[in-house]
Amino acid sequence: MSDKELKNGSPPYSAHNEKHGSNSPPLKDEFGPDPARRVSVAMNIVENPLTRTSREQTVVDAEAFCNANEMGEHAALFGRAALVARDGYKNVPGLSEDEKTALEYEHGHKWHGPKMLWYSIGLCAIGAATQGWDQTGSNGANLSFPEEFGIAGKGRDAWIVGLVNSIIFLTAGLIGAFITDPLNKYLGRRGEIFLTAACLTATPIGSAFAQSWQQLFAARFVMGIGIGAKNATVPIYSAEMAPARVRGALVMFWQLWVVAGIFLGFAANVIVKDTGAISWRLQLGSAFIPSFVLMLGIWFCPESPRWLMKNNKNAQGFKSMNTLRAHPIIGARDYYYSYVLYQEELAIARGDSYFSRMRDIFTVPRIRRANYGASTVMLAQQMCGINIISFYSSTIFRDVGYTATQALYASLGYGAIQVVFTIPTL
Repeated sequence: MSDKELKNGSPPYSAHNEKHGSNSPPLKDEFGPDPARRVSVAMNIVENPLTRTSREQTVVDAEAFCNANEMGEHAALFGRAALVARDGYKNVPGLSEDEKTALEYEHGHKWHGPKMLWYSIGLCAIGAATQGWDQTGSNGANLSFPEEFGIAGKGRDAWIVGLVNSIIFLTAGLIGAFITDPLNKYLGRRGEIFLTAACLTATPIGSAFAQSWQQLFAARFVMGIGIGAKNATVPIYSAEMAPARVRGALVMFWQLWVVAGIFLGFAANVIVKDTGAISWRLQLGSAFIPSFVLMLGIWFCPESPRWLMKNNKNAQGFKSMNTLRAHPIIGARDYYYSYVLYQEELAIARGDSYFSRMRDIFTVPRIRRANYGASTVMLAQQMCGINIISFYSSTIFRDVGYTATQALYASLGYGAIQVVFTIPTL
């Protein structure tokens, strides 16, 4: 690398093969002799990598990126977009009036975006609601399926009922979460969500047709795998599509839609309560509704621009980004800046694999501390007992003297309270 390149920073379009590792120099050399750069990294100060080069070089780099990725017709657009990402739209000459208007409107309207963006994010909300509905379908069914299968007694029977209820979370954590990475790698975000949505469509229906508690257990065992894999992907997909200005807020809405799904599950339990001996089957089976909508709807969504970028499909990635932004200048700015940041990540990671990323969770101090903190919070959330109420509220109400119908309505009220009191936390 020449002295000029060291001074200005390596171009963001430099070759890199993620599969076979990075051709970047070792980390100690990556930042060159620039003391300010070293201090910035050491103190975790976020800087815009584009500011390391001159305005002219930034344009050259952006145009070279386009030419190297079969997007030569967009070279001039990316040159302007790179300067917008570098200096802000008010400091970039050469923007058309249409581009200026789009950028100014975006600046003053935080939630502005095309229909496809909000359709995709709305579908992710349905993905969150799927978890809640899957969880509460068994709440109403607990009032009658134990009698159906002859496990309504104490002792061993109570353990079996508990296992049938809890298995979805056990397999979600122990299997579903761990297969998320390879599923995303080979199927993409959309493909993974489609597969897990199909799983979560089939398993509630399978639960409804179960002829023994063992069959019900098997259906819910597989359901949990789908829940774990879906829950790990849908928020990522949503975050990778959303503009940075609203990304955090949208991810925070996940819990709201989960409790909305819990409420809808309770509502479904009430709706089918008078169907006689098959009520518990309908209560379990109704959980297929949101996952079926998710399964069909995901095919009308674009693939994650970030996933396409990671798989060296930049032309497709920009096309995807363009459908999620209100104007091509906004799409080009967001996509190119994401690409530049991704190259920064690769330079530091120097190539990794599934197992190396798993190892980093425990060996990299800052990641280990974050993992410990997040795990502690999640364990505390489970141990506080809130999910026990979501699974067994109807049973609890019945055991204290409510009729089955009253217990279902009381659970519906509990679900409504969850929704109401989740809103202030956003």
